[in-house]
Amino acid sequence: MTTVKYETTVISVGEMAEAFAAEGILVFFGEEAPEELHEFAILIDHDKLHSPVEAGDILEIGTEPYPVLCVGDVANENLANLGHLIVKFNGCTEPELPGDVSVPEVPAPNVTPGTVVRILKGEH
Repeated sequence: MTTVKYETTVISVGEMAEAFAAEGILVFFGEEAPEELHEFAILIDHDKLHSPVEAGDILEIGTEPYPVLCVGDVANENLANLGHLIVKFNGCTEPELPGDVSVPEVPAPNVTPGTVVRILKGEH
């Protein structure tokens, strides 16, 4: 049985979010995020984080699974409190910044309103 640690749905995608995605970065924020963040963020219907995100978990964006390679020191706190998640498609096994969650270096997926984002417990 698959354990879902977090599940949400994309509400809107800011005008500059595609530019970040082209650089391999997806910036998610809960819908309560300040207005000044909306243009570069992917706004989500923030839900409860059931358990911490860990390396080895699976990040699902739409139907595409991405193995989590590393998790920054404040990434879980940001996700739990703000619905804030920075996903970097950089292949790093050590986070560049404390809020980063890194996945393999592949093109970031196209994210649109209605896209479901899930974090699944991996086999650690």
